[in-house]
Amino acid sequence: MNTAITVHPKLQHYGLSTANLNAMTDWYQKVLGMTINHRAEVPAGAGPRPPFSAFGFVSNDELDHRIVFFEVPEATIDPERRRHTGLQHVAFSCASVDDLLGTYVRLKNLGILPLWAADHGVGISLYYQDPDQNRVEINASNYSDAWTATEHLRVSRGMMMAHVDPEKLVAAREAGASPWELHERAVRGEFAPEKPYNPGANW
Repeated sequence: MNTAITVHPKLQHYGLSTANLNAMTDWYQKVLGMTINHRAEVPAGAGPRPPFSAFGFVSNDELDHRIVFFEVPEATIDPERRRHTGLQHVAFSCASVDDLLGTYVRLKNLGILPLWAADHGVGISLYYQDPDQNRVEINASNYSDAWTATEHLRVSRGMMMAHVDPEKLVAAREAGASPWELHERAVRGEFAPEKPYNPGANW
């Protein structure tokens, strides 16, 4: 038993309270390919009764669950959430830029659009909002391995943020630009959106 050295537990799952269990599980199925591995209602006569009426365990990989949704019928969305402490956003990574851009096109065809998008230097990110207005980032690294990406962050003098229009990224990729060329051109501002984003409005 190790009692002296700091271990490094890996992030396994997180829980979200919602008044809209069906809408949330449907959105996460569509956007992130989540599968409902377990769902149950809390029996009306259960005692002591937990502070939720139903729950759902979902995952999009081999783990039994990555997110747990707890249905709290009286829960409401906090209009002042930007001024309060709490979970700011959660990110999911794609294996490649092609997977990321393909996801953008697939979701666009379903009527699901990102709030905004950016090349942060270390990777390209699309930011979405689920039915409860939680921010969900889907990204792809600009580097071929985690070590190089980490070194990029360590030597950078500040987090870069070059706003990008995903449509322009898709067009450039289809025209033959390599993933690294997309990054370089994004940094130069070639893929800037016609109308500047205002991340603060949805942050």
